[in-house]
Amino acid sequence: MGTPALAAAPGPDRVKELTHFVRQECGFCHGLQLTGGLGSSLTSAALRDKPSEALIAATLYGLPGTAMPGWAPFLSVDDATWIVNTLKKGFPQ
Repeated sequence: MGTPALAAAPGPDRVKELTHFVRQECGFCHGLQLTGGLGSSLTSAALRDKPSEALIAATLYGLPGTAMPGWAPFLSVDDATWIVNTLKKGFPQ
């Protein structure tokens, strides 16, 4: 997969799409403010000590035995890397 920091940054249109995706799709289980719900909190504080590679893999391939689906049909590795890096910094409103 490579180093997450080296992923290609999405362009402005894709950033807008990914931000909407996170707010809608992820927010459905993780809460509209991403502070938790059915799914765990996705705030920067909650993710601080979690390995980015594991979070990227969970985003793309899901977590077996949980409600977390894999989003690989809709997201590239670069997309998932941007999402994880942005969540770890604090996701934009």
